[in-house]
Amino acid sequence: MEQEDHHPGDSRFFSKSGPYTVEYLVRETGAQLTAPHQDINNVEFSGIAPLQSAISTEISFLDNKRYLPLLAETKAGMVIVAPAFVDKVPTTSCALVTSNPYLAWAKVATLFYPKVKAKAGIHPTAYIHPDATIDPSAEVQAFAVVMGGVHIGKECIVGAHTVIEQGVQIGQYCRIGSHVSLSHAVLGDRVTLYSGARIGQDGFGFAVGEQGFISIPQIGKVVLKNDVEIGANSTIDRGSVRDTIIGEGSRLDNLVQIGHNVQMGRCCIVVSQAGISGSTELGDFVTIAAQAGLIGHIHIGDRARVGAQCGVMSDVEAKSDVIGSPAMPFKEFFKNVAFLRRLAKTSKGKE
Repeated sequence: MEQEDHHPGDSRFFSKSGPYTVEYLVRETGAQLTAPHQDINNVEFSGIAPLQSAISTEISFLDNKRYLPLLAETKAGMVIVAPAFVDKVPTTSCALVTSNPYLAWAKVATLFYPKVKAKAGIHPTAYIHPDATIDPSAEVQAFAVVMGGVHIGKECIVGAHTVIEQGVQIGQYCRIGSHVSLSHAVLGDRVTLYSGARIGQDGFGFAVGEQGFISIPQIGKVVLKNDVEIGANSTIDRGSVRDTIIGEGSRLDNLVQIGHNVQMGRCCIVVSQAGISGSTELGDFVTIAAQAGLIGHIHIGDRARVGAQCGVMSDVEAKSDVIGSPAMPFKEFFKNVAFLRRLAKTSKGKE
């Protein structure tokens, strides 16, 4: 059995770029360089690694004081830090100093490990309808199905066993994982759908009659705007009579459910196992934490945050934080928790 390699970026799975000079890294991150000696701008770095395993040709980062002991012992040649920690960087390392170390780390990591580019071509086992339009630079992998009227843009990747139904429109540089089903949808540019995502199926809409349920035709579509990412095994229903819209730059985690007619603003986050019921509207930069549930036909204001396992049954004002079920402001929730604890102790003392 092979000895485990504790360095990230296993070459069996990831393609690596670089090396990069300090001068280039400073320019790309916008950070300020602090070095133990002046003659460093032309030094090259070959990769990234955690503080505890990085070597002199690698870059690491710190944005939490909990890991200061690791910083003191690191062998990394460069460490990305906030101004508050720059004096803690060992003299054997240079520092990239920035007010947002995690953002700078994301930029550096992306330099060394950029997104995989499409390998132009259609696998011979894929089915492509004669009326589909696929850019010559796109990649369609084994056993994918592309139906009539579909458009797939420049340098897109369509994963193995994925099914793209009639009329779907896909912009440029999109990444669609394996076993995805995609129907009644229009995708912008740089959209990513991870494996098993289900986009555009019927919404949960029906009327109740004396003999049972009568399904209502769902005649809207799903619109995924530029730079949206949808996690593995997440589902987005198409609209009933209006479109379901996921706003530009928004990110859905794995195992998220979005109901029909949901309108989501820019750069929203929905974390794993959360569900948003039909016709609910989210403003810009809204965060929905794990396992939260939102009923239908409510409005969540810009930059509001909904806590984990929260049950939201009414509108949430912009910039507010709510938690609990039913949802209430954070301060009120924890005040109630403290009161119940005191009440429990008092009752126990009287027994």
